Amino acid sequence: MQIYIESLGCARNQVDSETMAGQLRLAGWHLTEDPAEAEVIVVNTCSFVESAINESIDTILELARFKEDGHCRQLIVAGCLPERFRDAIADSLPEVDQFLGTGAFGRIVDAVEDTLPRGACLLPDPDLIPIHSAATRQRQQTHTAYLKIAEGCSRHCTYCIIPRLRGQQKSRPMHLIIEEARQLIEAGVKEINLVAQDTTGYGHDLAEPATLADLLERLAGLEEQTWIRFLYGHPESITDGVIDTVAAHPNLCAYFDLPVQHAAESVLKKMGRHYDSKQLLDLFARIRSRVPGAAIRTTLIVGFPGETDADFKQLMDFVETVRFDHLGVFVYSDAEDLPSHALPGHVSKQTAQQRHDAIMARQLDISEDNLAALCGNALPVLIEHSPEPGLYEGRTMLQAPEVDGLTYVRQPPGAPELAIGQIVPVTIVETLEYDLIGEAK
Repeated sequence: MQIYIESLGCARNQVDSETMAGQLRLAGWHLTEDPAEAEVIVVNTCSFVESAINESIDTILELARFKEDGHCRQLIVAGCLPERFRDAIADSLPEVDQFLGTGAFGRIVDAVEDTLPRGACLLPDPDLIPIHSAATRQRQQTHTAYLKIAEGCSRHCTYCIIPRLRGQQKSRPMHLIIEEARQLIEAGVKEINLVAQDTTGYGHDLAEPATLADLLERLAGLEEQTWIRFLYGHPESITDGVIDTVAAHPNLCAYFDLPVQHAAESVLKKMGRHYDSKQLLDLFARIRSRVPGAAIRTTLIVGFPGETDADFKQLMDFVETVRFDHLGVFVYSDAEDLPSHALPGHVSKQTAQQRHDAIMARQLDISEDNLAALCGNALPVLIEHSPEPGLYEGRTMLQAPEVDGLTYVRQPPGAPELAIGQIVPVTIVETLEYDLIGEAK
């Protein structure tokens, strides 16, 4: 029996897809990478912004054709799309046989084995999402892995639907995380990326409160050669303890992913973010002073309701001042079920797109300058792919998977081939706008 799983959206969704795959494997199913061969197709969806909703729907409709042209007898849609649109989605997508909300991932075997009614839309309370054990996951990559340390979010950002889709923050007990990390390391994983909606807020909700600094300290001691990185931090919850812990351990990636969303105080207040640009500048200065050479990544939203030309100029000046190593910009995505929808002063899509393009054009120059400073440095690189003999693609500790640039590695003639998943010393000899080029030692 063959099953195909398409995972859309963020790394947290990928963990959910791997968990479903693991449950199905234990039930006797086999995964295929070709949807034409699958008897059952599962689409794990994202609905965070309009573009993600459109991608999810397009993917569902594209894969539905295998019910006619392939072996597919059942199409299941899981995750954030059914959770956001609830029972109304069944009428909109008659091609789908079952819908599973974010609290129903544990019912995937029931859905696949056709024990649920056709057209069923299972929507348990997302606050009851189970914190899955490590043993049930089936991962796609052998050398790198995402490790979910919490589920849900207890913040109330006005542009964000995640608390409604995923419930309040539920941190996993530390011993479960440590055990999963140990299993990943024993399986040969060389890089573990911690993910949650608010990783730096980890632990405050546990019966025995813990902190991300405590967790990082424990993880760093498991295996000195395995990289540990945290993603999806928050400027309000990161502490000096986290910064100092990263500084103290060479296998903790000096990489700080802290989405700030904006810098103008008036916009931040409307967003429900409780800091100002001065506090952000102080935070980034502390990181760079305590962790020399650290990479700082952020994301921004332009075109938020009420954003004026002056607000945008302040944001642009902020980007110029901080000079982020990695930066992503989103155009505000409006929807009637968001609190921000009711705010006055909506910005036209054309203006928002122009602001997006202006920041990304400036960031390209900043990134090019930042990377040029690495020329001549020797950096460890995790090898991930070889597009042709003697040439490899990988990443340094300063580059996160999927969202940042790559490091292209040239192997000297006659030298032994590099192995996928190997960490090798590389001298950076050339830099591009977002990528590095180096020679293996």
